[in-house]
Amino acid sequence: MGTRYYYITTPIYYVNSVPHIGTALTTIVADACARYRKQRGQAVYFLTGTDENAPKVHQVAQQQGKPTQQFVDEMAEVFARTWQALHIEYDVFIRTTEARHRKVVSEVFRRLRAQGDIYEGRYAGWYCISCETFFAESKVGAERTCPDCGKPLEWRDEPCYFFRLSRYTEPLREYILSHPNFILPEVRRNETLGFMAEGLQDVAVSRSGTEWGIPVPDDPHGAVIYVWFDALLNYLTATDWLEHGDAYLEIWPPNLQLMGKDILPRFHATIWPAMLMALGLPLPETLYGHGWWIVNKQKMSKSLGNVYQPLEVAQELSQVSGCALPYAIDAFRYFMLREMPTDSDAEFSLEGFETRYNGDLANDLGNLVHRTLSMWHRYFEGRLPDGAHVDEGLAALFQQQVARVAEAYEAVDFPQGLREAWEIIAAINRYYDEQAPWSLAKAGNMERAAQVLYGGLEAVRLMSALIAPAMPKVAEEIARQLNLPGVPQWDATSQIGALPAGHTLQPPQPIFPRLGKKGS
Repeated sequence: MGTRYYYITTPIYYVNSVPHIGTALTTIVADACARYRKQRGQAVYFLTGTDENAPKVHQVAQQQGKPTQQFVDEMAEVFARTWQALHIEYDVFIRTTEARHRKVVSEVFRRLRAQGDIYEGRYAGWYCISCETFFAESKVGAERTCPDCGKPLEWRDEPCYFFRLSRYTEPLREYILSHPNFILPEVRRNETLGFMAEGLQDVAVSRSGTEWGIPVPDDPHGAVIYVWFDALLNYLTATDWLEHGDAYLEIWPPNLQLMGKDILPRFHATIWPAMLMALGLPLPETLYGHGWWIVNKQKMSKSLGNVYQPLEVAQELSQVSGCALPYAIDAFRYFMLREMPTDSDAEFSLEGFETRYNGDLANDLGNLVHRTLSMWHRYFEGRLPDGAHVDEGLAALFQQQVARVAEAYEAVDFPQGLREAWEIIAAINRYYDEQAPWSLAKAGNMERAAQVLYGGLEAVRLMSALIAPAMPKVAEEIARQLNLPGVPQWDATSQIGALPAGHTLQPPQPIFPRLGKKGS
């Protein structure tokens, strides 16, 4: 067997509407995790894609007067282009209408039916088209609306195939209890155990009355496979599970599966691992369910007009600030990760975004880079003299903060990781205030001025590495201004004082113009 990959996934996204800041959050977090792992020298396999077999997707296509396949082709392209514009470097973009995926889903259905984990029955109950979810009568109130999204439910009474989820209640509960990192954060683990408390019920895995979807193999009535059963298997399809013997084990099982909290307990933390148990396959290492963005204390909703599209937010920032668009997009990524809702939901607002931009990026990071390089050019013509090194106390602080950032990134805690990185900026600002290198240079003490400024330069070098998972284009620009061949790899952050005597620096160029100076 060859290289073992670190396998990261996002959920695949419904294509009934365009990407928004909710789907962008999950995808940016996954990309930041992938970039961090690559910086550490790991081989990474990063999967995202689109869920195209849902009835609601078929409905929207009909409403737009388009053939469904044409509609999903167009929307998949919108998602792929959006992620690329947001500097997402996925390895595979999977679509559930692909032939290879249909092959995997059909084969899994056959295997589970043959071993008795899928059986024929009849479903009579409530169904939410918007959430693609079946609900037991006990979960539905008198108003007959979806417990999750609030939209009207449909009553369904039809022949159906069921997955014997109940068979896996106890094995799954035991697995969750014995693997504390299987479901994170802990609040999601507790939610899942609460959801399982009364025992898991067998779930419908087919639907009648629609031609859009993957057909149930050998079914005389023309049923299609339920969209969630189909969609969850995309993670397996992407490994070429059926194609090359055991080669898929270079990728499988997933190390980190990221998603919003709404699709974790009922689907990813119960149905999905039970399907894998039934197939005899190893379970994912970690399922991570983050919170939601809310706007004015309400969940985002098109009907409320509070849905933000990520590229529009970044483009507006670029226009009003004068920030180059690639760096404005990175600023949006930074905000997503710095304010990332983990245990609970978080408020999204343009005002909050602008505050972070001016404070953290223009005033802190951008100012540190420009200020430090400007002093090097003013006092030393942009060339490092002999003998400059980082003060011992400052070097120890750098090493401490790098370790803390790594610990947070490993735990998918980007808010904490970025806070720890920004402590380096705060420390250098204090250091400059205390040491006053401008005064040292004016007094002719160039040796000490160089040493102080070398500490600042080392902080800038470290920051280019520490922010790279969040802001890859900004990290590249900082590395360019430092005249480095590229953004430092993570192991280079342990080498304090890596820039040699004689190294020359590029002239400083502002990265984050402060908001309010242009256009607003």
